[in-house]
Amino acid sequence: MSGVDGTGVLSGLRIIELSAFVAAPLGGATLAELGAEVVRVDPPGGGIDAKRWPIHNGESLYWAGLNNGKKSVAIDTRTPDGQRLVTELIAKAGIMLTNLPAKGWSSYASLKVRRPDLIMAVLTGNPDGSPAVDYTVNAAVGFPFVTGPEDRELPINHVLPAWDALAGYMLAMGIVTAELHRTRTGNGQCITLSLMDVALSITSHLGMVGEALLDEVPRPRLGNYLYGSYSDDFKTRDGRYVIVVALTAGQWNRLVTATGIEQEVHALELSHGVDLRQEGARFQFREEVSNLLQEWMSSRSFAEVGEAFDQHQVLWGPYQTFKDLVTHDLRCSEANPMFRELDQPRIGRYLRAASPLHFSAADREAPKRAPVLGEDTRGVLHTWLGLDGGEVEALTAAGVVAG
Repeated sequence: MSGVDGTGVLSGLRIIELSAFVAAPLGGATLAELGAEVVRVDPPGGGIDAKRWPIHNGESLYWAGLNNGKKSVAIDTRTPDGQRLVTELIAKAGIMLTNLPAKGWSSYASLKVRRPDLIMAVLTGNPDGSPAVDYTVNAAVGFPFVTGPEDRELPINHVLPAWDALAGYMLAMGIVTAELHRTRTGNGQCITLSLMDVALSITSHLGMVGEALLDEVPRPRLGNYLYGSYSDDFKTRDGRYVIVVALTAGQWNRLVTATGIEQEVHALELSHGVDLRQEGARFQFREEVSNLLQEWMSSRSFAEVGEAFDQHQVLWGPYQTFKDLVTHDLRCSEANPMFRELDQPRIGRYLRAASPLHFSAADREAPKRAPVLGEDTRGVLHTWLGLDGGEVEALTAAGVVAG
C-alpha cells in the first residue's frame, strides 16, 4: 500500500485520477494530502510523465512529488477489459479527475450512464479543448514581455509553471465544491477548466487586462523593480543578494530609519516636490531610491544587513538557490511541521512536504510518500471491485493490468 491511512478532513472521499504532467496530478495530490483516497490510473510501464526530470537513481522526483499520498494502479485503458475495469472504479468512487482526452468510453456522458451522480473534473489547455500547456499559455497572456532586465527586447519565459499550479488547486476546490453540491442536492456534474482561462482570470484580477485596454503605453520591463511600488535587489559587502520591499508608508519609514538615509530622502523629496511615503512616488523615483540604499548595502555584510533590518522590522529577505534553501533555511526543514523525511521506494530518504493547510478541528496531516507505479493494482481491484487473486492473475497474464 502507498501509506494512505484513511485520516484527514477529506477521509471517505474517493477519487479516480487519469492524468499527466502538473495541474491534474497536483489537484489529486492536494486532495490526497487532506485525506481523500485518490487512485491514480496509469498504463502498465507508466505514462508520458513517469520518467520526467528531475531524476534520481533512475526514478522521477517530479512524479513522486506530484503523487504524494495516492494509490497507483496500472491498467491498459486501450483494451476493452481495461476500460471496463476503470469504468467500474470510477463508478465506485463517484468522482473522476482528468486532463487526458475525455471521449468515447471516458466521456462524461458515457460514465454518467454507469454512475448518474458522477462528479467529473476535466482540465483542458484552451477553452475550446485544443491543446496548450503552461508555457504556451504564459507566452500568450503577456508575462514574458514584462519579465527580465529593462534593456531586454526578446520575450523571457519563467521556470515556475504558475498556471499549472493555480489550475491544480482550482481543480481540487472545484471537486470539493461539487461534492458539497451533490451532498445537498444529490446531483453530480461535469466541471470544466482550461489553463488559458485560469491565466486570463488572474491577469484580469491583477488589472493587467484593463491596463492594456485603457492605457496607450504598454507596461515596460522593470527588472527587479516592483511595478507601482518599491522593491529592488541589492548586493552586500560579502557578495550576498537580498530583496527589499516597501509597499506601505510604514514599511518605507522603517527602511529609511534602518539605513539612516533620512536626510538624503528628505533632500530627494524637496528637489522633486514629492512625498516618498506615497507608493507611486517611490516607484517613479525608484532608481534614485535604490542608489541611496545601495551605498548602505554594499558597505555591510549580509549578517549586518539582516541584523539592522530585523531590528527595525524591514520587509526583506535573502535571494537563495534551491541548494541554499534546503541547506540553510529552517522553514524548509523538519523545524517546520509541514516537513518530514520519508523513504521513497527506489529513490531514497529525503524531505517531503504535507499540505500547507492546517485545520484547527483536525491534527495536522503528516507527509505521505508517493506510490511505486502500479503497486496498489491488486489491492484496489480486490477491495473496490471484489476481484479475487485468480481474476487478477488472468488480467495480468493478458496484459490488461500490471503491478
